[in-house]
Amino acid sequence: MAEMAALPMAAPWLALAPRGDGHGVLVLPGFVANDNATAALRRYLRALGHDARGWELGRNFGRRSIGLESERLLERLEALRAATGRPVSLVGWSLGGVMARQLARAVPDAVRQIVTLGSPFTGNPYASSIARLYERVSGDRIDDVFVAAMLAESRTPPPVPSTAIYSHGDGIVAWRNCVEPVSATTDNIRVRGSHVGLPFNPAVWFAVADRLALPEDRWTRFDRSGWRRSVYPAA
Repeated sequence: MAEMAALPMAAPWLALAPRGDGHGVLVLPGFVANDNATAALRRYLRALGHDARGWELGRNFGRRSIGLESERLLERLEALRAATGRPVSLVGWSLGGVMARQLARAVPDAVRQIVTLGSPFTGNPYASSIARLYERVSGDRIDDVFVAAMLAESRTPPPVPSTAIYSHGDGIVAWRNCVEPVSATTDNIRVRGSHVGLPFNPAVWFAVADRLALPEDRWTRFDRSGWRRSVYPAA
């Protein structure tokens, strides 16, 4: 609630974020959430000039929602790519970010970059307060072969530029599981906030806008100089 309440106060600052170039941005919701949870973030991104769209697959129940081979999510990505004529940026909250990374591995030519918000894509999969709930709702065992293979793959950088936004005060997943491995095309941005509040956090909104505004062929790490030092704690 505090993060949502801060949005109106942060509006003048958020309006100063870099403008987009109109390329497609597919925003993936977190576990059991749907497009309503990311609607405010998408409105903000559209106001900055991004063609931000929801995933239109209902609630995120893992493979029950996207298909056993992620075929429904792949179709959504390809449709947006065809509509815009350019690779699509993926913004994923929590489980949505895990899916975004795997989607980029499957079709790297269709993805411009990835931004994850509190996504536990590596480390101990049981280091979450909702691990057992995920198993009951999704029908997937966290310790099965599919999940083990995905986590092993996630220890390496994705094939496209990727930025992980995370918080030490997450409260749902272990923040260390949400951090990208170091490489020339990965970055980590620490914010102050909660797991549930990440899609409504002003610092997250600005950082996402900053990342999406980067030219397709000139990706750079997030600038933490000047006033940004007081908003974004040391990673």
